[in-house]
Amino acid sequence: MLATTTSPWLGHISEEDVQLYDAAGFGRTAGFGTRPAILVIDVQYRTLGHERAPIHEAMREYPTACGERGWAAVDRISEVLTAARSAGVPVLHPHVAPKDADTPGGFRGKSPNLASRDAAAYEFPTQTAPQPGDLVVPKDHPSAFFATRLLTHLVELGVDTVILTGATTSGCVRASAVDAFSYGFKVGVVADAVYDRTERVHAVSLFDLASKYADVVPAADAASYLARAAR
Repeated sequence: MLATTTSPWLGHISEEDVQLYDAAGFGRTAGFGTRPAILVIDVQYRTLGHERAPIHEAMREYPTACGERGWAAVDRISEVLTAARSAGVPVLHPHVAPKDADTPGGFRGKSPNLASRDAAAYEFPTQTAPQPGDLVVPKDHPSAFFATRLLTHLVELGVDTVILTGATTSGCVRASAVDAFSYGFKVGVVADAVYDRTERVHAVSLFDLASKYADVVPAADAASYLARAAR
């Protein structure tokens, strides 16, 4: 079942449910192509907090912060980015643009805390910040593809595979993975380089992505793949 090299959902998904998905034929390995790009989604202080603190402490600074869970993923994202840049693989940073009362969409009513008035909330941590040559893609909605130039950038770059990192697993990462799959890209999600507010939601989201839309791999495997895909 779910032929990946990591299964972070173990302990969160029952064996009976795993067997049901397996019987339905979900979770096969699709594999990656030869022209990858890395997406670093919403890795900003608003999803982390400025300090490596437990989530409840981080949330005192920004209610949307994931704290230590996010910072642990940042360490793995940094490793993936090092491998990508060494291999000449494009890096793109879809990120939350500053929001205010006039921002379109349903966030005003559904999740008002997503809009921070602190400009520092939208800054990138130095470990994963955009570098010269990276593409920065502001967005207002969960999917990195919706009402942005991301698809155009990927087509212009000749990309056939998108490898997703960032936040949150159940939110913008999942929405972007589904859209990437729908546009015909091969999709990878780096299990230890994405993060969410709770371990269970993170794990269940990875299970669903691995079942239907993406190959879920650890950072070490993603880095090895990127080295083989060097341009």
